[in-house]
Amino acid sequence: MSTNDLFSLKGRVAIVTGSLGLLGREHIDALAAAGANVVVVDLDETKCREAAGGLQSKYGSTMLGVGADITKRSAVERLRTLSCDAFGRIDVLVNNAAINDAFDESRPDRTRFEQYSVDDWKAMFDVNVMGTFLCCQILGSVMADRRRGSIINIASTYGLVAPDQRIYRRPDNVQHFYKSPAYPATKGAVLAFTKYLASYWASANVRVNALSPGGVQDNQEDYFVKNYSARTPLGRMGQPSDYRGALIFLASDASAYMTGANVVVDGGWVIW
Repeated sequence: MSTNDLFSLKGRVAIVTGSLGLLGREHIDALAAAGANVVVVDLDETKCREAAGGLQSKYGSTMLGVGADITKRSAVERLRTLSCDAFGRIDVLVNNAAINDAFDESRPDRTRFEQYSVDDWKAMFDVNVMGTFLCCQILGSVMADRRRGSIINIASTYGLVAPDQRIYRRPDNVQHFYKSPAYPATKGAVLAFTKYLASYWASANVRVNALSPGGVQDNQEDYFVKNYSARTPLGRMGQPSDYRGALIFLASDASAYMTGANVVVDGGWVIW
């Protein structure tokens, strides 16, 4: 098999949750560019259909847009039905949907551990952990029945190391935003779950890996970008396009002998 064939996803069916987010849009475009038929999944079905139509016009493969709240079993079961009715199979599942803390300084101390709300904690676990669990159980089972597939759980460097709260400190040494306890806890759970499922479905030839991005630049305050970049060996934040190659690697036959792994793409953040 040639190198190009190893990375090709031609004819395969890839489902991406959280498709309309900052990284989600890159994920669906990268998969479509590699030849996949992409199922675009997010909360708003109309926007998902529009995004799927745009990919289809751009790349020619058949795409599908489905609205789904991944915290609800019935919604994920509908997603499975629509995907299988349209394509007859599922080859790749990218569990990308997640809640992250908005970098918002307008509510001082809301994100401090001492004041962090139980409701916010539960909401993040519902999406980041329960949503990943349901999608793997309901959609991944289709792969296990076919004895072939690749599941990619999007984790985070904060599932590996603690947040460096200093990077959120303003130049005047005042800090109103703290990275919450919930986000690292959920991403750590995703990494542990990835290892569990990789072992459980190994005999079914379903590979389960994680991709851990570093911080992505997205109109944050200049001081934060400067602080983050100084803390990173490569000296910059990630760009949304920086994760395309790793995603295609994990989705394709190029990673055929890899399961239970965590691919860290973070500019070197976790080595310091």
